Amino acid sequence: MRQIAKVVASIALDREFDYLVPEEVRDAIAVGSRVEVPFGRRRTTGYVVGFADTSDRQNLKSILSVTEAEPLLDEAVLNLARWMAEYYCAPVEKVLKTVLPGTIRRNGSGFKMRLLVSVCQSKNETGGQIEKLSPKQSAIWALLNDRGDMFLRDVTKALGVTASPVRALEQKGLVRIVEAPEQRNPMANRTILPTTPLPLTDEQAQALQTIANTWEERRVKANCDAPRVVLLHGVTGSGKTEVYLQMIARVVAAGQGAIILVPEISLTPQTVERFVSRFGDDVAVLHSHLSDGERYDEWHRIHGGNARIVIGARSAVFAPVRNLGIIIVDEEHEPSYKQEEAPRYHARDIAVMRSQFNDCVVLLGSATPSLESWVNVTRKKYKLTSLTRRVDNCKMPVVRVVDMRVEAQRTGHVTVLSRELASSIRERLTRSEQTLLFLNRRGFATSLICPKCGCTSQCDQC
Repeated sequence: MRQIAKVVASIALDREFDYLVPEEVRDAIAVGSRVEVPFGRRRTTGYVVGFADTSDRQNLKSILSVTEAEPLLDEAVLNLARWMAEYYCAPVEKVLKTVLPGTIRRNGSGFKMRLLVSVCQSKNETGGQIEKLSPKQSAIWALLNDRGDMFLRDVTKALGVTASPVRALEQKGLVRIVEAPEQRNPMANRTILPTTPLPLTDEQAQALQTIANTWEERRVKANCDAPRVVLLHGVTGSGKTEVYLQMIARVVAAGQGAIILVPEISLTPQTVERFVSRFGDDVAVLHSHLSDGERYDEWHRIHGGNARIVIGARSAVFAPVRNLGIIIVDEEHEPSYKQEEAPRYHARDIAVMRSQFNDCVVLLGSATPSLESWVNVTRKKYKLTSLTRRVDNCKMPVVRVVDMRVEAQRTGHVTVLSRELASSIRERLTRSEQTLLFLNRRGFATSLICPKCGCTSQCDQC
């Protein structure tokens, strides 16, 4: 019996509060439900994180209402939030605000409702009514029979008519006009052509098989002790993304979902296009450049099970994917996966922890893996699979290291550009070719180096 609910209020007090569960909401409430509760002399929202039969508190207050029809948090995400609160020394309320986007938490947010027009009689059932329609009504009738259900605004815009002839069709019983949610789709204005899986190289096929075997082990043997994380060490241009795509295809075919993390929002559009071209409407996008409405709709599309593949920056690691099968962290070495505000989590580490609570697989991809991941490989905590060649057999770029101490001895003073670099730039300019110079954080020195002897100044305390 759900007599007493453990509620985390929206006020950062870092503790759970006991509330009585009224009879009228007992069937609607569950772990993860958002509820409205009395708190002192005011009302506030909170989230149910558990139930109990007894409480060590007296004169408990009752929950006022359940504000969402379905729970917003599942047990695995709640357990992850508790772990984050303890590990990153942050109040659990602040962690829940990180897990749930602001547009989901705010009261008043909702779907965008529009008038939807649908045909309610088939052509065979209309009798002689079609012959009696005006030209505008006939055009509307033909459009709806051709395209199916359409929003009233789109019907009037497509034919350049007002809503009056549509209402006339409604009065004749030929169409039905009802309010329905309009999906705010961030990919609505893009035309993306479908693609098919590409043939794999021997190394790609071997890498895919290693990842698939790890995933199969977790599906067949729940909570097995085998490593659940695979590090895909692939040079630039080796085809890591195609391995991701074909692995996700296997996961989705088995009825599971996937999360793909990219380090920066600027990389999201091109990544999304590759995945949408392969998986279509099964892909949802979550990142901070979406409008509140787009994020609200995308989040609920994932939560409702209508999108099984999620792509986004670090916060997408908390996406409410049903039956999660794999989390892919692309460019796992990137520092942008680290959150700067509390809780200061690292999305790669959260992906690994979430895989334990959801019993799924994590795939870390990088051409230059982080030291932490490499150490975990050497300690047999992670599996390793490598792609050492580019898919088109292109040669790797030639890299030359220039000792600037020698340059200083030649010229007698410290220079910014070596003679070899300056000569190479001039050569490229004469060929009308391009040159890219990458500056390491302008105005910021990561180290103090003597230009004559190369001695590096270090802190004795570090």
